[in-house]
This record gives sequence, C-alpha cells and structure tokens, in this order.
Amino acid sequence: MRRRRPEKREILPDPIFGEVMVQKFINNLMEKGKKGVAEQIFYGALDIISFKTKGDSLEMFKKAIDNVKPLIEVKSRRIGGATYQVPIQVPPHRSFALATRWLIANAKGRRGKSMADRLASELIDAANLEGGAVKKKEDTHRMAEANKAFAHYR
Repeated sequence: MRRRRPEKREILPDPIFGEVMVQKFINNLMEKGKKGVAEQIFYGALDIISFKTKGDSLEMFKKAIDNVKPLIEVKSRRIGGATYQVPIQVPPHRSFALATRWLIANAKGRRGKSMADRLASELIDAANLEGGAVKKKEDTHRMAEANKAFAHYR
C-alpha cells in the first residue's frame, strides 16, 4: 500500500424514506451539485412507478437494484507481458455503485419525455429482469464466465 485509504464518509438517510441506499442513489443521480433537481427526478420517478404498477415503489426500487447488482466482474492483470481478464468477486459497496451507475446511464440513454419518466421505466424494467442495466450485468457475468480459466491469477 502506497498511501492511506481515505475514511468513508457517513451518508445520512434521505428525508422521505429514511433509507441510506436511496440517498446514495440520489447523490449519484445529481449533476453539478443540484441535489434538489436530483431529488425531484428520483421522487417523481417513484411516483410514476407507484402509479403504473399500483404497488410499493420503494420495494420496486430495491428489487431493481438487487437485480442489477453484479456478483463477479473481470479485472485486467498483467502477467509476464500478457494482459489477462481475471474474474473477481465484487464487494457489496462496489456492486451497489455499479448497479446505480448502470441504471442511471441506461435511463439517460432511453427515449422518453422527462428524466423521471425514463428512470421510472428503467427501474420497472430492471425489477422485471429486463432493460439495459440487467443486460449490462449479464454481459459482465458472461465475461467473467468466459475468463474463468484465468481465475488462478487472482
């Protein structure tokens, strides 16, 4: 280790649901420090989800996150001049970060009216094991599966 690791910042739970996970998602959604806009988008998306599915939108959100979280990923390792894609297990905090990033990126890439609409439809798709973010997770797992032979380089 070259330098000390920075200490983890304590993130306070969001004001409406009291969930740290929701607050982290909103922080990732935020652009240029505009947290109010990010909150409007997120809570708007949850309203749309509860309207469309007639169910609990927070449960739908949690299910979507769980369906997108990767279990394994590949990491490049250089051994003797050759670069191998080595499959490694993903720690829980990183799997949440990846899932969040993929959901937001796929929501941005969708066609749709407002960002709240696009995020809502991406979360609904992810909860139903469809959509771009779930595809990204499956691709990541497929890559790790294909490179299983190099697992001993871990």
